[in-house]
Amino acid sequence: MFSKVNSGGLRGIEGYLVQVEADVSRGLPGFHMVGYLAGEVKEAEDRVRTALRNAGFALPAMKVTLNLSPADIRKEGTGFDLPIAIAVLASYGVVRRQSLTGIALIGELGLDGTVKPVRGILSMVLALEELGIRRCFLPAGNLEEGLVVQNMEICAAHNLQQVVGCLAAPGSVQVETGTKSQETEEIPVYPVDFKEINGQLLMRRATEIAVAGQHNILYMGPPGSGKSMVAQRVPTIMPSMTFQEQLEVTKVHSICGMLPPGRALVRSRPFRAPHHSISSVALVGGGRIPTPGEISMATRGVLFLDELPEFPKSTLELLRQPLEEHRIVISRAQGSYEFPAHFMIVVALNCCPCGYFPDRNRCSCTQVQVQKYLNRISGPLLDRLDICVEAAPVTYGEMRECADNEPSAVIRKRVEEARRIQRERFADTGIFSNSEMSIRDIRIYCRLEEEEERFLKQTYQKMQMSARGCNKILKVARTIADLDGAERIRCSHLSEALGYRELNGKYWGRR
Repeated sequence: MFSKVNSGGLRGIEGYLVQVEADVSRGLPGFHMVGYLAGEVKEAEDRVRTALRNAGFALPAMKVTLNLSPADIRKEGTGFDLPIAIAVLASYGVVRRQSLTGIALIGELGLDGTVKPVRGILSMVLALEELGIRRCFLPAGNLEEGLVVQNMEICAAHNLQQVVGCLAAPGSVQVETGTKSQETEEIPVYPVDFKEINGQLLMRRATEIAVAGQHNILYMGPPGSGKSMVAQRVPTIMPSMTFQEQLEVTKVHSICGMLPPGRALVRSRPFRAPHHSISSVALVGGGRIPTPGEISMATRGVLFLDELPEFPKSTLELLRQPLEEHRIVISRAQGSYEFPAHFMIVVALNCCPCGYFPDRNRCSCTQVQVQKYLNRISGPLLDRLDICVEAAPVTYGEMRECADNEPSAVIRKRVEEARRIQRERFADTGIFSNSEMSIRDIRIYCRLEEEEERFLKQTYQKMQMSARGCNKILKVARTIADLDGAERIRCSHLSEALGYRELNGKYWGRR
């Protein structure tokens, strides 16, 4: 007898429909599985047979053939155990085939028949919902994650016997509809706050501008000057994520197994700070079967690279394309995988190997050593950083002062107002922040009056800027004007933006 069960698979971070087809017939008893299967899927044969036996289903020995369709896409993960078991039971006549119409099942089986959680539930349920499936049996541990999807009836699967009982009596199934997760507004709570930072007014100002326009920023200064402290607090002044942003972040975290237990959505902006020993694959994603890397884990949040020159140069160069395109495409023989990379990069570095240049009372590095140290970062990568700010050494008075510093909530209000202006400006254009403007957008939204045009022209020629460097200045100046509530860019905005293109007394982004 033939039966078919709907399930879901993952390809990159997107889900797709998988149909588990089972046929039980006379012949040499055995369990045959086909459909371009990974090793863990092939092992489902032993898990399912043992789980069926321990769950009390005594099935006669017959020839069982299973196909996971479509057969041209590699199936991975352990979420096919439950649909395989139900398809086998339906082929034996234990489960009515009519009860499988319009539903999907996902879950891993323990040897005792319990249903265990799996990764990537959100992506799979979203894909099934788009295809018109309205009821899905999910592991109880993935229930909250599945309820994020609207218009989908979610049934918690605890064990194999319970699922079979629900299919036998559909009217008695306890169903929850995926709407409550979107109705609940939750304000993110961060363990750090900008009010804890004394002094460093220039760093605070530059950081506010960077977040307001989603600009990439570089901090440079001696050890212990607060570069890492400021970087850790960047997410606290970023606007709250929209529901679509939360979905995007949650999908990546779910696939990587980073979703906290019992959490339906990731509501806080991600902050990823990988060590400088990280490999290229771990940073950008990849592997034999590509999986997301740190830049995808940081999407819609912050990627912080501390001690930037200590990272392998070849690894850093891989960031150049994602910084421009906000996505990473990894190609393999079996196809291409696209992962999101819409992150704000924050980097920190010392001025020299010892960290104290140009203070000659503490620094003994030669000019050659300093230049060699900074040359570990390529010019094209620096050119993609919009803002650079130097961190001044913290005095004893600033460190011990109990100052009434501006908290993150106050700064965030100004940032949100600037983002509101940008949303209205870029309505229906697909652009969400000033940093995303193309050359055509810059000509439209960053028009200069005669005085400002003359000022920028003189600076461009004097500093020998590259075209990208000039466009970066215009984008940052547009953000500064938005924070000031100004309709057009003025010379004061251009001057401040130019000041943030200075590195050790020199402008970067030259021709």
